[in-house]
Amino acid sequence: MNNNNVKKILADNIRLLRTKKRYSQEAIADFANIGQSKISEIENEHSNPNLETIIKIANALQVRVKDLFEE
Repeated sequence: MNNNNVKKILADNIRLLRTKKRYSQEAIADFANIGQSKISEIENEHSNPNLETIIKIANALQVRVKDLFEE
């Protein structure tokens, strides 16, 4: 699995989980205490979030970190 695949899987899973819960990017950003633009960048594969950011997003979505990386 290369870096681009990981970014796509992460982006797709965050978007899918967020929309499934009917959360806006802004809501997830608020829950995770990060900027809304960061959520957008991650979902559009324009950012490589660090582990701390990934953990915050997982907590905001109420999922395990590994759930964000499952194909």
